[in-house]
Amino acid sequence: MKISHHTSTGATTAVAAVLAAAIEPLIGGELPVRLIAWDGSVEGPAGAPAVWLRSAAALRRMLWCPGELGAAQAYVCGDFDVDGDLATVLDHVFSQITEERLTLVEPTAAVLARLGVVAMRLGAFGAPLPPPVTQAKMLGRLRGSAREKVLSGHYHDLTQEFFRLLLGPSMAHSCGYWYAAQGNATLNHAQRDKLDRVCRKLGLDQRPDMWLLDVGCGWGSLSLHAAERYDAQVVGITPSREQKAHIDAAIAKRGLVDRVDIRVQDYRTFTDGPFDAAAAIEMGEHVGQQHYSTFAGILHDCVQPHGRVLIQQMSRHGSHRGGGPFIEAFIAPDIHMRPLGETIGLLEDAGLATISVEAMSSHYVHTIDAWIDNLENNWDSAVAMVGAETARVWRLYLAGARLGFAHRRVGVDQILLSRPAAATGGDAWR
Repeated sequence: MKISHHTSTGATTAVAAVLAAAIEPLIGGELPVRLIAWDGSVEGPAGAPAVWLRSAAALRRMLWCPGELGAAQAYVCGDFDVDGDLATVLDHVFSQITEERLTLVEPTAAVLARLGVVAMRLGAFGAPLPPPVTQAKMLGRLRGSAREKVLSGHYHDLTQEFFRLLLGPSMAHSCGYWYAAQGNATLNHAQRDKLDRVCRKLGLDQRPDMWLLDVGCGWGSLSLHAAERYDAQVVGITPSREQKAHIDAAIAKRGLVDRVDIRVQDYRTFTDGPFDAAAAIEMGEHVGQQHYSTFAGILHDCVQPHGRVLIQQMSRHGSHRGGGPFIEAFIAPDIHMRPLGETIGLLEDAGLATISVEAMSSHYVHTIDAWIDNLENNWDSAVAMVGAETARVWRLYLAGARLGFAHRRVGVDQILLSRPAAATGGDAWR
């Protein structure tokens, strides 16, 4: 969004100058943005993106929650804002940090004490502010008795209308596949091509009436596509009754009642089979580290010998395997991403044999760009559906996710495996 600029009106203490003097020694260089404070004062490079601190509350939140979470809280509450496209601003800041080798000093007690003095000087010192409503709702659900159910349905407050606005007609909340030759491809094309790629890797094009298990079927894009385009018999499982209702309506509309069965069920209780093939599209990140071996074992057990399994899953390196403080507080508290090799190791420990791995990170950048366009082009409708704070949560989530994939901090891959025949240990496909 475009924000009109103000200039200082002669205040005795220019807030932006005080903040710049406090921040620049902590990052080891000049501010990477043009900082505009609540008193209208401005500091930072003239050509840099503008970042607004709209009130002292922004500073107070960032002092009590230093780093990503405090900044996110201030942003979703509207106390902290940017001039222009948020994804572009985040990319600029990340590039400046990398190119200028800026480093954030660890927020030790001494550092926080110095910043506290600055906050007192600026009238921003005080008790912690309540968390944003969106974060408070998540905290309340996590403390409730139905924690497991909450973790499996962390988009619980959002309707299918919002996801249709964001994701487009396919309702596929996962990375699409963008062929380089298709310069004019749309999000719908990319999701269709991804689904075709999944179905063909699983061998559903070999013959009709193959049985597919869709674990964590979401809004049903794969289940419906496999049944409609490949004449597959599909069982999809989801923890969400709203997702089941949405898919059941589509099943009836498309005449697929005899081909698709959607169940509200915990994957850990699933014992049916054997299936010819199984898929889990961006569901494995949410089963948790402690349950992943169980998840892998169920995928192995549900397919017959020589049956194929395809997992599309995100990965990341480093010691922090979650989604980061913001995502864990506002979006997906259960998310766990590990290096690709560790995931393959867990799947092979369950008895599956790896056939191929395809990296898709660049495809996720294009997919998220399309989701951002959908959100921004329909911003007023999104706000009317979910409220301004939740809409800002999703704007920040998408911008941050795009940054992660664009700079290879996060990856996504399609891992194709098979269940070897017990007698031979082979991985041949029949």
